[in-house]
Amino acid sequence: MLQVQNLTRRFGEKTAVDAVSFDVPSGQMTGFVGANGAGKTTTMRMIMGVLSASSGEVLLDGSPLTADARSSFGYMPEERGLYPKQPILDQLVYLGQLHRMSQSAARKGALDLLDRFGLAGRTKDKLESLSLGNQQRVQIAAALLHRPSVLILDEPFSGLDPVAVDSMVELLRERTAAGVPVLFSSHQLDLVDRLCDNMVVLQQGRVIASGTGDDLRARAVNRHRITVSPDAGWVRDEPGVRVLDVAGPTAILQFDDPAASQRLLAAALSRGSVEEFAPIRPSLSEIYREVTAA
Repeated sequence: MLQVQNLTRRFGEKTAVDAVSFDVPSGQMTGFVGANGAGKTTTMRMIMGVLSASSGEVLLDGSPLTADARSSFGYMPEERGLYPKQPILDQLVYLGQLHRMSQSAARKGALDLLDRFGLAGRTKDKLESLSLGNQQRVQIAAALLHRPSVLILDEPFSGLDPVAVDSMVELLRERTAAGVPVLFSSHQLDLVDRLCDNMVVLQQGRVIASGTGDDLRARAVNRHRITVSPDAGWVRDEPGVRVLDVAGPTAILQFDDPAASQRLLAAALSRGSVEEFAPIRPSLSEIYREVTAA
């Protein structure tokens, strides 16, 4: 498990990251979300040791994170860090050797990853000759090549087409199945909702929400949908009911107390048929918007 404890970074009088704490459990994907400037990249750079922390620490399995432990991490920065004028395969092999892989193992691993990303025929091409999406594929391959013990990925899905996203998802799931903790930031909240076991929401350098999807949904505003016949307009007059939306036979509701929901259901049944009366399971995207608007 990777543990971030009270991590803080100041730039002069500005506090960019303010006592941030969260866990990245082994074998799970943790989504790191927040608006531009929230402090996600600064936090990731401190985890990797690229940027020193003003205070706080990062632990791996309960022990302070060392430079040697970090050398086994896979890191993908938001800004591409590869060599634009070097052939793709050559630089991946070089990077693999920096991670103590043999030349033959690095070459084999690089070829396998490039093949999975549809780049098997481009191994001798210079990076700058590729499209931005394909450059992103190579950057991902560089982060995964040495089979890292921890993955820290800053906007890994940016610029990828749906096929490449699926390939990336498959690779990440292979890594989590092997027990690797994965932390990735993304503005694509639908992907975070689809992939992540946990989510950490950062706003103005502080964690404002964190937990599993179920944890966050349990804290979300409890809303219900009711569909009746013929029209749901009468729900506006029911006591203890906040009507968020009404469209013909369907209404979205919020109750002041559990008894109000039962009173409303009884009233609906007395008026006619009830086709649906169920809680609404919010997406992580909706939860994110809710907590950042608070």
